[in-house]
Amino acid sequence: MADCEDNREVRSGSQSRGDDIILVPRARNDPIVPPLNFCPVERFLYRSGQPSAVNFPFLLNLGLRTIIWLANEEPQDALLAFCDLHDIRLQFAAINPDGGEDDNPWDGLTEHSIVSALQTIVDQANYPLLVCCGMGRHRTGTVIGCLRRIMGWNLASVSEEYRRFTGSRGGRILVELLIETFDTKSVTIDREKAPAWLVSAIDGAGSIYTTETITTEDVGDHHSNDQC
Repeated sequence: MADCEDNREVRSGSQSRGDDIILVPRARNDPIVPPLNFCPVERFLYRSGQPSAVNFPFLLNLGLRTIIWLANEEPQDALLAFCDLHDIRLQFAAINPDGGEDDNPWDGLTEHSIVSALQTIVDQANYPLLVCCGMGRHRTGTVIGCLRRIMGWNLASVSEEYRRFTGSRGGRILVELLIETFDTKSVTIDREKAPAWLVSAIDGAGSIYTTETITTEDVGDHHSNDQC
């Protein structure tokens, strides 16, 4: 009974009359703080800046299976330990695989790195999934923008979503050009393994289907649905 009193609050009812008692959980004391620039992208797909220790209780509620880290430098030790402790796969998708932490990541921006991240995103087995980089702005925005292209979003909607996370400095022309010229057919999508929302989006955008895979055509006149 003591444990019940510590964690519950009686709102109505009477034990002496045998009436039902409504027990309401008390608010948790642990702070639930999302990472910088956190936002749902699609069902069980999220984006953010690099999570820190204060964000870990929030991440646990997401039940993450995979985190894609989009940077040349390694994430903080606390994040590495968190992933190891909770059996979360941490995928390194370096923008410049041959670069170091002092390199400008945009000097070595490769389509290969973006395709590698997207191949993980289009496989439902990796979900729930978080895509993140240092601030959750340009690198994460590049990958999500290319995903939106695959989904058939028009470029105006893709750019609007990208700029929503870039802050007062605004977006980078290089990023928007990369998203615009990204070859959507470079990503292989297995219909049986892809998330339902992705198959549905590609269906609406116009696709060529083979037996097992979906090859996306470049469709530029579809509109977006805001996620946050």
